[in-house]
This record gives sequence, C-alpha cells and structure tokens, in this order.
Amino acid sequence: MILAAGRGTRLDPLDGRRPKHVLPVGGAPLIHHALRAMKNAGLEEVFIVVHHMKEMVISSVGDGSSFSLRVHYLDQGGLGGTGDALRAAAPLLGEDGVLLVYGDLAFKPSFLRELVSEFESNGGAVGGIIGAALLGDTSEYGTLEMKDGKVLRIVEKSGAHVPGLVNAGIYALSPEILGYLDRTPRSERGEFELTTTINIASSEGMKFSAMEMPEGSWVDVGRPWNVLEANRLLFDELIRGRSIRGTVEENVQIRGNVIVEEGAKILSGSYIEGPVWISSGCIVGPNCYLRPYTYLCEGVRVGNACEVKGSIVMERSHIGHLSYVGDSVIGADCNLGAGTITANLRFDDRSIRVSVKGCRVDTGRRKVGAFLGDGVKTGINVSIYPGVKIGHSSWIAPHTPVSKDIPPETVVSPALGVEMRPRR
Repeated sequence: MILAAGRGTRLDPLDGRRPKHVLPVGGAPLIHHALRAMKNAGLEEVFIVVHHMKEMVISSVGDGSSFSLRVHYLDQGGLGGTGDALRAAAPLLGEDGVLLVYGDLAFKPSFLRELVSEFESNGGAVGGIIGAALLGDTSEYGTLEMKDGKVLRIVEKSGAHVPGLVNAGIYALSPEILGYLDRTPRSERGEFELTTTINIASSEGMKFSAMEMPEGSWVDVGRPWNVLEANRLLFDELIRGRSIRGTVEENVQIRGNVIVEEGAKILSGSYIEGPVWISSGCIVGPNCYLRPYTYLCEGVRVGNACEVKGSIVMERSHIGHLSYVGDSVIGADCNLGAGTITANLRFDDRSIRVSVKGCRVDTGRRKVGAFLGDGVKTGINVSIYPGVKIGHSSWIAPHTPVSKDIPPETVVSPALGVEMRPRR
C-alpha cells in the first residue's frame, strides 16, 4: 500500500496545483520511485489510497503496467489519518501481510527489499517491522521507544529536541494488525493514526521490531527544501553513468554522470557538471553552466549565459538569459525575466529560515534559494532573497528585490517614483 491522500500544506507553494506525491524529484514523480522500489522488492500488486487531487495521482501512475505492477486505487473519502487509510483498504487485504509506505518519502530503493526479506524470514511471526531513521532532532516525528530490540510504543511529535530513532513511515505488518483498527481512537490531531493502532497492539503483546535505515538514505518530503534533499538522494542512487540521447552541439563540455533525454538540445558553449538530468524537450544554452544536482523537467528553456545549480525546474518553465538559479525549486510554466537572481546565501552567512504554515523554520542549511509556485513571472533584474516563497501565478515587476513571501496571484512592484527634469 502507498498512502497518497494527504494535502501537504507544509510544502506551500509547490503543492498549489498538484499533490505532493507527484512532485518531480530525481527524474520522475515522487510516487514513481516508491512503486519501482516495491517492484524491486518482489511485489506484484499495489493499492494506492488517494483523495486530495486524486485524478492527478491516478493519471500519473495509471494501471501500473509501466512498472510491471497491478495498481488499484481506493478513495479514503477524507483526510482522516494513516489508520483511517489502512482501514479503508482492510476489506481488500484478506489474510495477507502488507507493506505500507507513506507516499511523500524518498528513500534508498533497496531498503524495501531488505525489509520484506526480514519480515518473511520470520514467517510472519512478528506483528510487524517498522522502518526507522536516526535523526539528530526527533521533535517533529514519531519517536520509537525501544527495549531489548523491540518497539514498545511510538510517541508522536513530542517536541523534545533530542536525537533518536523515528518512525520512517515504512512498515511490514502482519494481517493481525487489522483487528485493532476499529479500536483506534482519534489522536490529539483529530485523526485515526496508524501509530496509535500499533501502540494498542504492542500494549497487548503483539511484537514489533525496528529496521534502521542507513544514514542519508531517507528524506521526509514535507517542506520545500526537503524536495531538494530528496532530489540529491535519488540522483546519487539512480544516475550511475552517462546517457546522452539528445542533440549536443560542438563545444559543449559534459563532466560526470549526466542524462540528456531524447529530444533535448544542448547548445554550443554550455558546460554541464553532473549529476544532472535534462528531460525531453529542454533547450539549454548557448553558454550555460548547469551544476550538480540540477533536474530540468520536460520542455524547460534555459537561455544564454545562465547558471543553474542544485535546483529543480519544472515543466515548460523558461529562465531568461543572464539569470542565476541556485538551490531553488521553480514550478511549472514560470517565466524568469533576463537577469533574475535567486540568492541562496545570507549576507551574514547564517543558516536559511523559511516560513512554514506561518512559522519561521530553520532549515539547517547554509544555502537555500527560492521556491516558486506554478506560473510565476518575473521581470528583468528581479532579485529574490534566500528562502523566499512566491505563490502560484504571481507577477514580479522589473528591478524588484523580493525579501518576503508573496501570496498566490499577486502583482508586486517597487514603490519608487521616477523624477524627470530638464538638463542644465
């Protein structure tokens, strides 16, 4: 099962016109990576629980044949929590165990195979195995309380800024867990949460263990900068060589592992330093510099003498000449005017803070650029400060410095008058 019903409001402005589960990351929509990992783990049939913008999830995945899987869809009927999602599917699962994955995760694909193998080697004798990640700060996650190698309970979002093992949102569960779903009360957040179900089952003697994921092999794609972290993780896993199928003119230099899909064009004088992924229909150059961990989705145009570093540029967006895009996520159908700059480093060199649901959050990253929703348009010589978010369909007038977040469908222009007088 893949849980793909949620809204992803913390990802604003990237989720304005698409569900988080189909955000382009690592060369494909995010949910595609989970499906390929499930196939690699030996599974043949997958249930995807959908609700918010479900048509886009279904359109992206289809019937699963492109993954050599049989895919079925279940509408959760609302946003009732992870336990409610499993309950919606329970009548269809029968007496089988279930591999359950949250649909907004990026992880090393081999982990699912190892988890399934460990679960099957126990003959289903355990209640379940919970994928776990070791974090330096567990305050925003479900912390695993362990004893003698067993999970006693999961403490959700304790607020304690301490290191520890957290629930990674990946489970191999025995069918007996389904019997506890109807006994699961609503949490403090008003949802039926799978972690509460597991806590009840554990308190009554069902045994759960944890399988720790290797360091750097898991990203919870919950906030805008996590999209960049997920892209980096998946690039390191997936781009292991060079594949040049598009048109590359003379005097182009390509270094490292780079994918240039059929139908893409790299114009003379461009320099590409991998890992980089350039999708079909892209035109890059002339004289552009694409730096590591750049992902250009289909139909992107990067104009003359631009530099793009460690960024995702979504479908059909256009970066005008003499522009710089660094450590940023640019939505679909954006048009950046010539000389647009996304600053990615604070002047005082402190870590970048980004607003998430009205609160300023420290990203822990020294370099973070801008996050633009779909359809944003900037005039010439616009400067966007580090960590700024611009809502979909907004327009930024020429020569505007953007130092704070911009709501969707907003026109921004500098409030500066122009004085004109005769020469003397």
